Amino acid sequence: MASAAEQLAANLNLGVLSKATELKNRIWFTLGALLVYRIGTYIPVPGVDASVMGQMLSQHGGGILGMFNMFSGGALGRMTVFALAIMPYISASIIIQLMSAAIPSLETLKKEGESGRKRLNQYTRYLTVIIAMFQSYGIAIGLESMTGSFGTAVIDPGWFFRISCVVSLVGGTMFLMWLGEQITARGIGNGTSLIIFAGIVANVPHALATLLELGRTGALSPTFIVAFMVVAVAVIAFIVFMERAQRRIVVQYPKRQVGQRMFGGDSTHMPLKLNTSGVIPPIFASSILLIPATIAGFSGQTGGTGILATISQWMAHGQPLYMFAYAAMIIFFSYFYTAVVFNPEETADNLKKYGGFVPGIRPGIATANYFDYILTRLTTLGALYLVVVCLLPEILISRYGVPFYFGGTSLMIIVSVTMDTVTQIQSHLLAHQYEGLIKKARVKGRGR
Repeated sequence: MASAAEQLAANLNLGVLSKATELKNRIWFTLGALLVYRIGTYIPVPGVDASVMGQMLSQHGGGILGMFNMFSGGALGRMTVFALAIMPYISASIIIQLMSAAIPSLETLKKEGESGRKRLNQYTRYLTVIIAMFQSYGIAIGLESMTGSFGTAVIDPGWFFRISCVVSLVGGTMFLMWLGEQITARGIGNGTSLIIFAGIVANVPHALATLLELGRTGALSPTFIVAFMVVAVAVIAFIVFMERAQRRIVVQYPKRQVGQRMFGGDSTHMPLKLNTSGVIPPIFASSILLIPATIAGFSGQTGGTGILATISQWMAHGQPLYMFAYAAMIIFFSYFYTAVVFNPEETADNLKKYGGFVPGIRPGIATANYFDYILTRLTTLGALYLVVVCLLPEILISRYGVPFYFGGTSLMIIVSVTMDTVTQIQSHLLAHQYEGLIKKARVKGRGR
């Protein structure tokens, strides 16, 4: 009996080691995939002089191009095959998600479970190709008209260049989409989020070097740099606290008898996050507000007296109108996107279907109204939190010339993705520990 127990214990230890090896392999796979992504951000598009694109981006980096270059990890400034990054896939996912709440056929697919999810993912891929084709063709046309101090951006303009540019950029985006799905399936964390995270983090050292260079040249005082670092750490801690904050609604399930046994009678909780919309509102708001400044910059009206020049001056970073519009759009998109991703009536119906209820609240429409009441107040706090986190860096950027990578959106993405990845690693470790405990209990039971 003792030898049998020892053999089972040895098998248990081998199982735990194999599980730990699996987690290690997942982490190595994720790191390898992100390394492939970073290598791809240095493969140039054929026929493009990257120095002209870099010069153009340095002149108009404060507009929407600067934000896209940040999300692409600098690939847009170098005009590489990953210049579009994963953004067309993000846009397609958001569009499909919004359409699934408005179109009954897509809403039905969303409720069909795994098969419906696969169909929606397929539609998202098709839409990604369409969006990437339009964006890459627009980039090809724009590159042909670009001229810098080094000459023209395109060496040999024409249809051959346009087709090769579209194929290169669309192929790069589709490869990143596939790579993100592989990371999600075989690695750790959400692949799409990790690709954006890697692009932003890769440019943080350059931003820190720029900040320290401003201190060395006397543009910023050492006291301000130290204070900025302290504020950055405090903002990160605040983001972590708010992203973890949630309202837990108690849900009770009644007891039911099946044969001679009683089931149910358990109580659980439904967690509602304080910030349900995530980083979507800041991205939408900043993208829309940066469009006038970008158009004015390329039309040459930034220093003139035209309408676009006036609008770009009013909507410049740090201006009161820009701050007000930015805050208002963040609040609007917070409510709008929360209403899309969380349906109180559907949640209440699902609870009623499975016999669950909120203590003190009648099932059905009363529960839906209660969810809506709670969610509205949570969204208000979440929207104000997003406004504070996003406007504080805007003030630093406009007043003191802090690098663009320290914006509120980039900080939120870095913190959120890091928290999600760490949570998934902890989940794998806990699952391995639980398996070990269960096997140990079986060993002890057989030993007796």
